[in-house]
Amino acid sequence: MRATLAIVTAIIIVFVVQMIVPTITDEFALVSSEAFAEPWTFVTSMFLHGDVLHIGYNLIALVIFGLILESVIGARKFLLVFFGMGILAGIVAIFFYTAVIGASGAIFGVIGVLAVLRPRLPVWALGVPMPLIAAASVWLIIDLLGTVSPSNVANIAHIAGLFAGAGIGLFWRGEYHERRTKKQRPLSDDELDAWEEQYLQSEAR
Repeated sequence: MRATLAIVTAIIIVFVVQMIVPTITDEFALVSSEAFAEPWTFVTSMFLHGDVLHIGYNLIALVIFGLILESVIGARKFLLVFFGMGILAGIVAIFFYTAVIGASGAIFGVIGVLAVLRPRLPVWALGVPMPLIAAASVWLIIDLLGTVSPSNVANIAHIAGLFAGAGIGLFWRGEYHERRTKKQRPLSDDELDAWEEQYLQSEAR
């Protein structure tokens, strides 16, 4: 849990600094033309956000899905997913966008992993409760639509994070996949009679 909360805290602190010193956003954003000359921006851009709505949506998703995933795979692997998927989403994004900021790519990576490991987890999407695997599909469709219509959102980075996360989830599926508890078969009349007779005999001793 500590890793998720540490990232959330860092994002909030950075956003406050952005409000005080606006030039920080331009200095540490992931700018496509300068990305490989300034490789640290693949990480720093993940902690920058454009406005309150942007950071608000991301923090809500990070708290919900991050805490759950961290409880399943542990802090170290959670950090690997968050930063690995965030960087990968950034690499994909620079081929499609002039500049990007935000933790969305990393968060979609977290969702992708969790959708494979906990597909039946109930969540709300578009105001409707549904299993996480269905919600992830809905969000994927929304991002696919966003790639063909102006959205001012790095939809392709979201898609890259989601698919990469799902790939990691498949790799870890055998180790962390939720196992269904087998339902116990009700005892037959003969089995109940035998159990009762055995119980009475033991009491009589």
